Amino acid sequence: MRNEFEDLLIELGTEELPPKALLTLSQAFHQGVEEGLNKAELSFGSITPYATPRRLALVISKLQTQQADMLVERRGPAVTAAFDDDGNPTKALQGFARSCGVEVDDLETMQTDKGAWLIFKQDKQGEQVTDLLPDIIQQALNALPIPKRMRWGALPGEFVRPVHWLITLLGDEVIPMSLLGVDADRLTMGHRFHHPQAIRISSPMTYAPQLETEGHVMVDYQARKNAIDGQVNELASSLGGAAIINPELLDEVTGLVEWPVALAGNFDPRFLELPAEALISSMEGHQKYFAVRAENGDLLPHFITVSNIASQDPAEVIAGNERVILPRLSDAAFFWQTDRKQPLHARQEQLKTIVFQNKLGTVFDKAQRVGSLASVIAGKINGDPKLAERAAQLAKCDLVTEMVGEFPDLQGIMGRYYAVLDGEEPDVAEALDEQYRPRFAGDNLPTTKTGIAVSLAEKLDTIVGLFGIGQPPTGVKDPFALRRAALGVLRIIIENKLTLDLTELVSSAADNLNDVLTEKEVVGSVMQYFYDRLRGYALDQGAKADEYESVLAVLPTQPLDFMQRLAAVANFRTLEQADALAAGNKRIGNILRKNDVEMQDADINVSLLEEVAEKALAEKVSSAQLALAPLYAESDYAGVLSHLATLRETIDAFFEQVMVMSDDEAVKHNRFALLNQTRALFLGVADISCLQE
Repeated sequence: MRNEFEDLLIELGTEELPPKALLTLSQAFHQGVEEGLNKAELSFGSITPYATPRRLALVISKLQTQQADMLVERRGPAVTAAFDDDGNPTKALQGFARSCGVEVDDLETMQTDKGAWLIFKQDKQGEQVTDLLPDIIQQALNALPIPKRMRWGALPGEFVRPVHWLITLLGDEVIPMSLLGVDADRLTMGHRFHHPQAIRISSPMTYAPQLETEGHVMVDYQARKNAIDGQVNELASSLGGAAIINPELLDEVTGLVEWPVALAGNFDPRFLELPAEALISSMEGHQKYFAVRAENGDLLPHFITVSNIASQDPAEVIAGNERVILPRLSDAAFFWQTDRKQPLHARQEQLKTIVFQNKLGTVFDKAQRVGSLASVIAGKINGDPKLAERAAQLAKCDLVTEMVGEFPDLQGIMGRYYAVLDGEEPDVAEALDEQYRPRFAGDNLPTTKTGIAVSLAEKLDTIVGLFGIGQPPTGVKDPFALRRAALGVLRIIIENKLTLDLTELVSSAADNLNDVLTEKEVVGSVMQYFYDRLRGYALDQGAKADEYESVLAVLPTQPLDFMQRLAAVANFRTLEQADALAAGNKRIGNILRKNDVEMQDADINVSLLEEVAEKALAEKVSSAQLALAPLYAESDYAGVLSHLATLRETIDAFFEQVMVMSDDEAVKHNRFALLNQTRALFLGVADISCLQE
């Protein structure tokens, strides 16, 4: 008899999986199986994922081996609809009984507060995990994020790579099943070279230790990654430097090896005359090597490679890698020398042959538009418009260089190097690199005013252009990375504390594209897109959704100003008067909307004020208007709301003692005007009626 709880091992053995996707596949497999077990209502202790280039595996501890028995209850038709006038079962009742597999007489009656209903009850015995598991695993495999699946031979099923073995071990017994054309067993395979023989797994909990000790396979992805990181750093230290460890490269290398052994090699120091980024890109992109940097930041003529084998002759392995890297670095040196034969600005004509987007013209056309907009932005932030325009015209010239043609990730970086060699202004050269910042979430922002202007202009031109021809991002499709560009614009403006009006910038970008835009209301559509992106940014910064909505209601067009208002609202809601004032503002808004009142500029006629409470409110509003003017001038929104918090008792008293809907039309409209001016004081910052209690 099987125990109530057992450990489970699932392993899918394959040919080498895509290294960059290995971690994602492992996580998705883990999630899919976990969801399947939860859906089947099978309890378990923990799930430990394992992944190497040749396998995806899970070890599940203390898995419930059988579902709990349960009472299945289905409600049928109401008694009133179940029988006809002669007391015979209706077709509805007969159909319900048939669907339950019983006779009408086997159904029970259930009394509820809404009447009597016929129901079917059945004790259902819980299914064995051995019966449920094949479908759970298959569903998890079907849900893996594999863009293109493949078939092999005449075997059934599709997967990212051919599958060669399958383990489904529950306790010490194999669960019989067949997936992707492979029958389950308890045999796995060790390292392709160190232990190419099969290994018999004794139990789920001995899986990882057995593979490591018998098979020379570090099956734990994170442990293997940590081992690589440690070995590489230790080797770099022994070389008198520090390893440059790109997280993406570290993940990729972890997905390439099962038994990592780090080895250090050397290259000719003459290559150090090349830009460091070119050397690093060549080593990382082509060879999957880690570069080594000295304390002063300069590259050292060394590299570190991670082998998938503990060679008996490591010197020979190192020599082989040194032979391989030589032509790669020689190519980079050739590209560098070739590119320097002509100045960067001489390449502008070549940009006329590169299409940016069919309807938006060439890269040259885009450069002219960006130059015009960058010049305007530079003037607004006390930069040099001429330098911004020059930088924009040169910004894409490195796209047609040999170096960027071979190493696309160096665009902008190589432009900076070539501009410096051409004698361009330092800010212009720096802007060629800064135009792409931020390249990813959390990346550094441009810091020079020229770089800020070009980066903003480049992103705005792309966003407005694509929206203007009816090609905004849809769902997961965002080929021009407009989401990243929009967030980049917001970050640059907000985090550099720039008082730039986004509507003005979007309008300027649209004016530059006026001849090609096909969509109406482009500026409004783009601004809505920016507000959507700003919402995500604000929430990531800790803002609450209702706080964001309260500021959005007044549509500030300066992102920095928006965030300042947001901070003020967050501070305001900590005050004890906040809830009452939010409720009061909501009440005012409802009254004005219900009566279709639009009299924001209507004056209050003091002679029509009758009640003590309305006179007090009018006096408070009048004095607040004077007191708040200097605070608004300094954008001290927190100070504004703190001052307005003192109106709480006066507003409460107004609603307690004054009947707004007076029979006297003049008095009523005067009270509308008073409420309008009261609400306008708050709307100068945000619509606090949006705040939830």
